[in-house]
Amino acid sequence: MRILSLSTLYPSAAAPNFGRFVELSLDAADAFGRADIVRISANGLPPWPLSKLLPNYRDRASLPEVDLWRGKTVYRPRFRLLPGMAPARNASSVATAVLPLARKLHAQKPFDLVDAQFFWPDGPAAMEIANALGLPFSIKARGADIHYWTGIPGCREQIIEAAQKAAGLLAVSEAMRADIAALGVDASKISVHRTGIDRTHFAVPAEPKSALRERLPLPKDGALLVSVGALIPRKGQSFAIEAIAQLPETRLALIGDGEDRSMLEKLPSDFGIADRVHFLGTLPHPEIATYLQAADAAVLPSSSEGLANAWIEALACGTPLVITDSGGAREVMSGPAAGRIVERNADAIAEGLRGVLASPVDRDSVARTVADYSWDANGAALIAHWRHMLESRA
Repeated sequence: MRILSLSTLYPSAAAPNFGRFVELSLDAADAFGRADIVRISANGLPPWPLSKLLPNYRDRASLPEVDLWRGKTVYRPRFRLLPGMAPARNASSVATAVLPLARKLHAQKPFDLVDAQFFWPDGPAAMEIANALGLPFSIKARGADIHYWTGIPGCREQIIEAAQKAAGLLAVSEAMRADIAALGVDASKISVHRTGIDRTHFAVPAEPKSALRERLPLPKDGALLVSVGALIPRKGQSFAIEAIAQLPETRLALIGDGEDRSMLEKLPSDFGIADRVHFLGTLPHPEIATYLQAADAAVLPSSSEGLANAWIEALACGTPLVITDSGGAREVMSGPAAGRIVERNADAIAEGLRGVLASPVDRDSVARTVADYSWDANGAALIAHWRHMLESRA
């Protein structure tokens, strides 16, 4: 099979962790040697001089349009976007930027299928590209690409059209599968495709937690709680900070960055806990793994999720979760060893954390709750999905 895989979220020198899970999934599928995967990551940039002046885009503006990233060729055609404005135009802009390249590559060696790694803006863009090339297309739903973007007029209509016309669809959880079907999409063509886990980093360590804590640049006293995720309203870190105010002998390490950072950095002082909340910014995966391995619990009070990689990574490290009932949370919480599902408010989060801290479970038992998750399984399922689509069309 020759697959054109389209993703607007993919790692680069400008953002090495940006869409790392997409890269790992495609790498896992690639390793089976049954598909020739061409990776196209459209690079959205505002018009000059904003592309040079805005910090979020300055590094991306310097990325080459053909890149060798970790041994794989990645095409990065540029499309124009206006940050925070006219988002409904983005899918068409992606397709316009990608289509000349897709036609050229297709003429050199024909593609069999177009694969979109997200529903927005990748899904409608993939539909337009596939239509132009006369190919079937597939789209994967991960979380906000359904939960957030279907609430935006102009985007919702495009997402539903692409979902209905796709030859096959993937969802990261059963809950996400149900959410797509609720849009009026035939559920029989939606398959659950769970994330993998990089066990070279995210695994139960041989060292005790106390030894790991010694290696971290944080005070050593108190229980350590870790929250991994973008600092954006949907992730709800403000509730976790407020909960820490009710738990005197705890520390909270926030890993990630985003638009809410300045607001969140003020909250610990408001609650009188500035010395117990630590903003660590974006970290490489090996460092994230060390924090999770050293933590007593991981907390993420999201308003919506598909099936968060951060959940699986914490559990694989032997660290229980305190999370809200969003997306595939109940599919991950397969037993008490995995932690607690709580309401999305500070009191409930504090109570859930108290329960987890008061009844520690051995790390191996926690890790066994995600024993079935692997990138090998993820890659094999992706290959099988593509193959099924092509065989059904033959």
